[in-house]
Amino acid sequence: MAWVLIIILVVIMGGAIFLVFLGLREAGERDPLQARLAEFAARGESATLEEIELSQPLTERVIYPMARRFGEIALRFTPQNAIQTTQHKLELAGNPTGLDPTLFWSLRLAGISLGIFMVILAAIAPEGSFLKGNGLLYGIPASVLGFYLPELWLRSKINKRQTEIRKAMPDALDLLTICVEAGLGFDAAMSKVYDKWDNPLGAAFGRVIREIQLGKLRRDALRDMASRMGIPEMTSFVAAVIQSEQLGVSMAKVLRIQSDQMRLKRRQRAEEEAHKAPVKMLFPMAILIFPTICIVLMTPAFLMLMRSALAGVFGF
Repeated sequence: MAWVLIIILVVIMGGAIFLVFLGLREAGERDPLQARLAEFAARGESATLEEIELSQPLTERVIYPMARRFGEIALRFTPQNAIQTTQHKLELAGNPTGLDPTLFWSLRLAGISLGIFMVILAAIAPEGSFLKGNGLLYGIPASVLGFYLPELWLRSKINKRQTEIRKAMPDALDLLTICVEAGLGFDAAMSKVYDKWDNPLGAAFGRVIREIQLGKLRRDALRDMASRMGIPEMTSFVAAVIQSEQLGVSMAKVLRIQSDQMRLKRRQRAEEEAHKAPVKMLFPMAILIFPTICIVLMTPAFLMLMRSALAGVFGF
């Protein structure tokens, strides 16, 4: 019976992992229904909307809407401030895999349900099982971990994206400076950065260009870009660009100064990380390397002591 409970627990955990994988799957650029319509049109077949919907995979028709429905239920009991904070964090992370607050909270709700299932299994477990009487012992940590695991994943995505943007900023500003000094406008220079580089910074400049083309003011588009990144360096850069535009200062000179400052800050961050390296190396050395060295050095002396006349003194 204990093996049956273990199998059921593994199935539940596998289902939760599958839901997480489903929620984090790559979001296509096209709507699945529109893609299916285009496929039928290319084949020259006539089909009703119901037939087209039934031709979609099970995940698109059932599981994915259920995940979103769970997220909507979670959002009903979530404060509006938390929803806005989640939306802002998703923007800071670059909206990874097409996540939205509804789907994100559905993942957290699924994590809590994992602990609830473990408590239920512990309640129906037979006598002698490792789960019997330990439902809260396993269920509470599982619920807490399942609830905060998506948050930790999102934080890692934010840190990774901000690190990539900080590394790319000096080179991007150099390209902007060269383009502006060559006679291009600032918008055209941002388009060059977007065309040349396939990274989060290039994508951010591309979004600014699209927003400007749709009628948004450039200063507002740049401020929104800085807000979506959450990087002080980008905020100061956007403020300098807007100020130079309002005061009529040479854009090329401002970009040159900003580029030099970004390169200096990148060098300072590299030096800071280099200074942290000895402290970070201390823990693996103390836990893994030093005990191994002591075993290698002390084992021959220990063997010689056992074979010597002092072995009886020490009780060997």
